[in-house]
Amino acid sequence: MWQAMETLVQQGKVVYVGSSNFAGWHIAQANEAAKARHFLGLVSEQSLYNLASRTVELEVLPACRAYGLRRDPVEPARGRNARWSGSSTADTARRKSVQPRYERMRPQLERWEKLCADLGEEPAAVALAWLYHQKGVTCPIIGPRTLEQLEGASLRAVDLALDARRSRPSTRSSPAPAVARPRRMPGSSPPGSSPAR
Repeated sequence: MWQAMETLVQQGKVVYVGSSNFAGWHIAQANEAAKARHFLGLVSEQSLYNLASRTVELEVLPACRAYGLRRDPVEPARGRNARWSGSSTADTARRKSVQPRYERMRPQLERWEKLCADLGEEPAAVALAWLYHQKGVTCPIIGPRTLEQLEGASLRAVDLALDARRSRPSTRSSPAPAVARPRRMPGSSPPGSSPAR
């Protein structure tokens, strides 16, 4: 891969190389391979990151920090227009596809909406502002689909200041990434026990 990228850089067709949806180990592997070739390597990572999808906090963001990559989150306000208690007749096909997930998160979403109501702000604006406050986030790719979305929550979030307490929402109002427990292989001993002899 890096040989092709080096050629493109030499030809002036590429200035910097970034990645999209890489795992933490992909970032490490790619940058170590670039280092061995005396090449700059990855400079940015674009991945899904928002209040409802925070798994990148487990390995991707630490890898980005370790290798000095900028973080460009995509879909930072995903699901912001979903109606958790809305009528099915108003739902689009896309909303129907995500509805089961949001139904499972209903208690957290209701607490989130209450927090935003207490602040007097639109939930999407607070969600974007939270992302802007996260260390190392360089440029969220907001992707508004209408002028109203751009002029509303998207621009409001830039001016919205969150205090330290509100810039770190608890798992009660925002789901933290779930850490999977390691599975035991058949025939292996439980952690902390001596292997069978």
